[in-house]
Amino acid sequence: MASESTVSTPATSVAAVDVTRLRVSIARLSRRLRRNDQSGLTPTQLAALSTVERSGPLRLGDLAAAEGIAPSTLTRLVSALEESGYVRRDADPRDARASTLAITQAGHEMLESLRAEGTAMLTESLAMLTPEQRSALATALPVLERLADDPAAYRSR
Repeated sequence: MASESTVSTPATSVAAVDVTRLRVSIARLSRRLRRNDQSGLTPTQLAALSTVERSGPLRLGDLAAAEGIAPSTLTRLVSALEESGYVRRDADPRDARASTLAITQAGHEMLESLRAEGTAMLTESLAMLTPEQRSALATALPVLERLADDPAAYRSR
């Protein structure tokens, strides 16, 4: 029987994932990546900016839905991104009463800088691993990507 921190795969009762260790490791790695963040933005603001970059221009309601945040939080978040010069509001061409958010060049540059810093930090960390550890990590990447991108996709299996 699996404990709350261990999940057995349906295919075999021998293979198991220590969910607590996985969660803690991902959280610690995420903190290490954010530690050098010089943007002055919160993780929620950075996530929203990335969403605008990837999917924008976006109506404000669409951004709130994509990020799972309340309208009052969205107002403060968008104001901070605008004040930083990372996004701009434009009139929605389909509805003059609404506006859309688009990322600015400064927003693109800041995100690229953060990505480069994170890549450099991870590259240094990977260099400290053994070839076997790097191989194991490479093998695990598709599974981690699947978990990160679409949690509903793996629930059905």
